[in-house]
Amino acid sequence: MELPDREAMDFDVVIVGAGPAGLSAAIRLKQLNPDVSVVVVEKGSEVGAHILSGVVVDPIGLDRLLPDWRQDPDRPLTQEVTADEFYLLGPSGDLRVPNALMPPLMNNHGNFVGSLANVARWLGARAEALGVEIYPGFAAAELLYDEDDDVVVGVATGDMGVDHAGQPKASFVRGMELRGRYVLLAEGARGSLSKQVIKKFGLDIGKSPQKYGIGLKEIWAIDPALHRPGLVQHSFGWPLDWRTGGGSFLYHIEDNQVAVGFVVHLNYENPTLSPFDEFQRFKTHPLIAPVFAGGRRLAYGARAITEGGWQSVPRLAFPGGGLIGCSAGLVNVPRIKGSHNAVLSGMLVAEHVTKALADGRKNDDLASYERAWRGSDIGRDLFAVRNVKPLWTKFGTWLGVPLGALDMWINQIFKFSPLGTLAHGKPDHATLKPLFEVKPITYPKPDGKLTFDRLSSVFLSNTNHEEDQPCHLKLRNAEIPVISNLPNFGEPARLYCPAAVYEIVYSDEATKADPRFVINAQNCLHCKVCDIKDPAHNITWTPPEGGGGPNYPNM
Repeated sequence: MELPDREAMDFDVVIVGAGPAGLSAAIRLKQLNPDVSVVVVEKGSEVGAHILSGVVVDPIGLDRLLPDWRQDPDRPLTQEVTADEFYLLGPSGDLRVPNALMPPLMNNHGNFVGSLANVARWLGARAEALGVEIYPGFAAAELLYDEDDDVVVGVATGDMGVDHAGQPKASFVRGMELRGRYVLLAEGARGSLSKQVIKKFGLDIGKSPQKYGIGLKEIWAIDPALHRPGLVQHSFGWPLDWRTGGGSFLYHIEDNQVAVGFVVHLNYENPTLSPFDEFQRFKTHPLIAPVFAGGRRLAYGARAITEGGWQSVPRLAFPGGGLIGCSAGLVNVPRIKGSHNAVLSGMLVAEHVTKALADGRKNDDLASYERAWRGSDIGRDLFAVRNVKPLWTKFGTWLGVPLGALDMWINQIFKFSPLGTLAHGKPDHATLKPLFEVKPITYPKPDGKLTFDRLSSVFLSNTNHEEDQPCHLKLRNAEIPVISNLPNFGEPARLYCPAAVYEIVYSDEATKADPRFVINAQNCLHCKVCDIKDPAHNITWTPPEGGGGPNYPNM
């Protein structure tokens, strides 16, 4: 069937992603030139629906973007950090790390705890008040190029109302073309369009491989007697072994609620490891479990986190636009913070785009943006911690973390490191060991009170997809999960996915006969971990129909 032509709309700037980076760029563009036309396209059903983070917010970005934000009675962040605690966990005990030993960058006083989804909603309202057009529920599915196929000139949103076989249904609506003089990609970690421009224009040539983690989070309502407003608590160690990087967070936010989460670095080696189950097990630790006594779980979600830092950031400018926020990989891993750099990068690119537009330019290379970021507050933030992740990977938790802290202290005092800048090793999909080389991990069954299964957790994420649509999780080779991943690694997609999207089904469970790889795409949280960790690099995450996925209320 021949599809009708798409309708096209022209703007000065097209932004993909209504997170802190994309909305900050839109706001700053309008602050600098109210006449510039800006559109933001967002795949979530509403602004904030797909936003998930810890979150401890360093307000440096908000203070610069909107200096009056603290006076706004509707401001999204009200709870300042009141206490900062760090722990090393063992199986049955804990060791408090004195704050005096922590590098100054790790100090959270002056920061805020709260919901990044609500920060995005608030920024969205401020952007719309300035005249920014925001289109939630529309997934940017395709990049548009010029006639020579070497300059980005816009994006196309995905068609809606297409059945599982790719045929238009009665509800079919053709996607739109949003054309711009510049296109800014603020899709978050492992964005589908960002992946394409990085590959097409070789933006990662000469860089270390990007590294990732998976962050899992729950929000609980707890006994008011146990609530300590503003407490920020981090830990590392148990339940992970010394070779596996990761850690926890527990933040006492407003309204007698706590945000609890767990991060596992995706360069882990044991294919039987399940980040979801490690998170559930973490909550049973004697230091942690009492917090939830008499409590009730309210929300759940997960997402990938960029962890490569300074040496993995690709070139941020490409012909026709730029990368910002987590699409650019600007998370500071030791601080477990990226929203401040997301806001700062949005502001920075907006300033360079504004000058380019004023000079009458369009669809060219924003080389000045690329030159500027490393000398900015973003660059200084990432440069000081650049060796923490490589040291952790090489030496493990017990030695790598102290070495990383020492390197941060040396950078703080002397503004250099005797180690220079360490490179990252293998990409995360290449780090798994075969089953015969590892000790299988066995996880206890969930109790339904403190620990839970995946499906009941996905229910709390309010995830929904139109069922009769093409599967958005694409296999390069449909046979690889059964003929390669299953015998060699036990098909780790069953375990690294936090939403029970992937499973192996047998015609006879007792004899394990006729295994089939099943994709339950309706469960997908859009975390994109499968696109990162699959050992055969066989799974590609693509945007489903706009508006699908999780609907996080306050994550």
